Amino acid sequence: MVHAVLNLPARVKIVEVGPRDGLQNEATILDVPVKVELVNRLSESGIGFIEVGAFVSPKKIPQMANSSAVFQGIQRKANICYSALVPNTVGFEAALASKVNEIAVFAAASETFSQRNINCSIDESFDRFLPVITAAKQANIPVRGYLSCVLGCPYEGKVEAEKVAILASRLFNMGCHEVSLGDTIGVGVATETVLLIDTVSKHVPIGKLAVHFHDTYGQALANIITALQKGISIVDSSVAGLGGCPYAVGASGNIATEDVVYALNKMGIKTDVDLEKLSRAGMWISQICKKNYQSKAGQAFLAKIKK
Repeated sequence: MVHAVLNLPARVKIVEVGPRDGLQNEATILDVPVKVELVNRLSESGIGFIEVGAFVSPKKIPQMANSSAVFQGIQRKANICYSALVPNTVGFEAALASKVNEIAVFAAASETFSQRNINCSIDESFDRFLPVITAAKQANIPVRGYLSCVLGCPYEGKVEAEKVAILASRLFNMGCHEVSLGDTIGVGVATETVLLIDTVSKHVPIGKLAVHFHDTYGQALANIITALQKGISIVDSSVAGLGGCPYAVGASGNIATEDVVYALNKMGIKTDVDLEKLSRAGMWISQICKKNYQSKAGQAFLAKIKK
């Protein structure tokens, strides 16, 4: 098998972040029924992990203001994990009431980015979500940790891999069962990805690490494949490549889930995702958001089956 020769995993867990990380950075504010429909379509495609929304300040991120209603409206499948981003205990209570399967907390590997993004230092951000993790443990809700700017910061430039490793270790030791390493502004390349994974995996078990690459410079898929060869088997992606980063000028969206699924399928790696259903969902939400469909694999696949 190709994946064995190239030291690739036999199966990859895809974490779909489009309904949250994608939509929160889109200009078009979507109504609850549209968001519900998007999540339901993603569920039907076979995606096993979907980040549905975020329980954050509606003033700061208006796109996520209706997350509770979205959770109430979706058609849940027993084998799918429906998660939400939670910044504080107030958000956790809302998440708990919405019966989320998992929550996520977030921190940055850059002090300046942390200040610009959540108006506090890195240490202060950890202090804020410690009680959230404690409460989640008591409620038996798994916690995922996000770490942004792992390969570069729009304000500070290069971010040292050792710093990322220390922060990732803090998240893991605080109780995050999984730590997602995010190249938030999409500046990283494969060689940097190798150094990052090698360094961080000395502090956090490789099986507990995920990667989250934006595609600003067209390097996301190359970085993902490189990470897989280093032992990563969890990948974040966004249907139709939705999203971006409001704190990084010019930073485009996440890698499109369709492009990731196509590549993994061709390499013989199992995802359990139906590419046709996923691509149709991607095309549909792009039209709703009044933007061009960004997934190259999705465009090609849908054009092929129309013939």
